[in-house]
Amino acid sequence: MLYNRIIAIMKRLFTNLTFQVLIAIVLGIIVGLYFKPFAPTAQLISKTFISLITMLIAPIIFFTIVLGIAGMSDMKKVGRVGGKALLYFEIVTTFALIIGVTVANIVKPGEGFVSTVKADTSKLAVYQKAASEMHWGDFIAHIVPANAFDAFAKGDILQILFFAILFGYGLSRMGETGRTVIDFFEKLSKVFFNIMHIVMKVAPIGAFGGMAYTISTYGIKTLQPLALLMASVYITMILFIFVVLNIICRIYKFSLWQYLKHIKEEILIVLGTSSSESALPGMMEKLEKFGCSRSVVGLVIPAGYSFNLDGTTIYLSMSVIFLAQVFHIPLSIEQQLGIIGILMITSKGAAGVTGSGFIVLTSTLAAIKVIPVEGVAILLGVDRFMSEARAITNVIGNGVATIVIAKSEGEFVSPELKA
Repeated sequence: MLYNRIIAIMKRLFTNLTFQVLIAIVLGIIVGLYFKPFAPTAQLISKTFISLITMLIAPIIFFTIVLGIAGMSDMKKVGRVGGKALLYFEIVTTFALIIGVTVANIVKPGEGFVSTVKADTSKLAVYQKAASEMHWGDFIAHIVPANAFDAFAKGDILQILFFAILFGYGLSRMGETGRTVIDFFEKLSKVFFNIMHIVMKVAPIGAFGGMAYTISTYGIKTLQPLALLMASVYITMILFIFVVLNIICRIYKFSLWQYLKHIKEEILIVLGTSSSESALPGMMEKLEKFGCSRSVVGLVIPAGYSFNLDGTTIYLSMSVIFLAQVFHIPLSIEQQLGIIGILMITSKGAAGVTGSGFIVLTSTLAAIKVIPVEGVAILLGVDRFMSEARAITNVIGNGVATIVIAKSEGEFVSPELKA
């Protein structure tokens, strides 16, 4: 009897996605440490899994937004939800900036910094060029796609979001005559979510490849010179999640812990792949199951991936102060407030751009003209190890934002009532 119970527990454990991903991450660390030649294969595995997820993002976002908006009788509500979301994003990311700057000033991770790792300046020119080409006006203009099909081909989330809102609005104006299109899109949406469920079965393999590649390529030794900065960033993000976001959760009367348990698979997948996009389709489905309406999920989550990057914001603010300390450049309160103001703009301007963290950091340093731009190269070696914390914080923050907006709009039904 006891033997059968143990076997049953083991079966449930080994068929549980969370457990599988955890084991895969541990195996990835071991392989990365002791089988370094495996790095190219590990990178291929990780890239393939992320590509599997990425191919689903555009259609899932499109159908979710279109069906959500088409189901809204009041188009003013769409504008209200979008306005609330943008206001929430700006307030919370400003808090993240202030927290990052405050902790960096208290801990002072850059003081007494001595690098034993040669800074990699080979990639710096790429980021400097990209930063010099960043303009707020161009970012606004970029939101409108010249070709909708090209937006889907490139997977440009902001452009897909814009086109889907217009498409959903146009479909809603058709009334009952548009019902056949809505029914067809409902079926297509289910098809893509079914594909996602199939892809998620290989998530442990993707997490294994991502972790094995990171450890084998960058090595644990590269962390030592920047250990204090990394510890500061990780601790700050933990505090942000369990203090700032927890307070927000309490204000809106839902449990942060229950929410985190609900999205645990997505958090672990992001940890393994260092990519917040790998969790986007799953987050959209999980938040609907958690109680948010499809229309709110469809509008807030994709927008959040561009405008509500809490983890990236904390990392950037701390990195600027860290580099000032490394180069022994004292920054006044006025200068630090100016940096916060610049980051509030530049952190949005590189949304959806590959390597956006470094592009934003480079453009910010270029704008303030106080800290040498070349200092960014110091961070290149350990950026990968901090990307997990950034991505996880971004994902958690976007989910909380969606629940908050859903509750404020009366578009939230608790899972217990849904069941």
